[in-house]
Amino acid sequence: MNRRTFLTTALVGTGALALGVNLYHPPQVRVSASLDQSHRLLFSLLVPVFLDGALPHTQSLRVAAQNRTLDAIVATMDLLPEESRDELEQLLELLESRLGLLLLTGNMTPLLMRQPQELAAMLEAWRTSFLDLMVTAYQGLRELVLASYYSCPEHWTRLNYEKPRLFN
Repeated sequence: MNRRTFLTTALVGTGALALGVNLYHPPQVRVSASLDQSHRLLFSLLVPVFLDGALPHTQSLRVAAQNRTLDAIVATMDLLPEESRDELEQLLELLESRLGLLLLTGNMTPLLMRQPQELAAMLEAWRTSFLDLMVTAYQGLRELVLASYYSCPEHWTRLNYEKPRLFN
């Protein structure tokens, strides 16, 4: 076998392996795209990481705040300009595919199977990346989550913020 044949075989084999891994979804991480069109599952993993320390400590209040934030994220995404929404959708679809995860994080493990510390480390790596694209992806997701969380008036009390009264 000559070197060219070896390299071609290795390249084709690697490509086939990457494609197969991308298409294979174990049953425990299979998500129906028709049931999760708004990427709620993905954001349910990212919201606690971005809002670490801001969410209530009581479990029922924490879940309610996360669900309210997920609803606000969907509403915020609907208000984005079409170009921005398309870019965000591309990022979210990459994060939901294993090949996209490999490209973005260097790891094919689905985000659903990662610990919160691993997600925080992934986002910190994006934040401090030398690639502007990764920093922009981090900032876009962070701003979306924080803006959606603090757009809910019930979350203002944690900031000691009171809505101004115009008429008494």
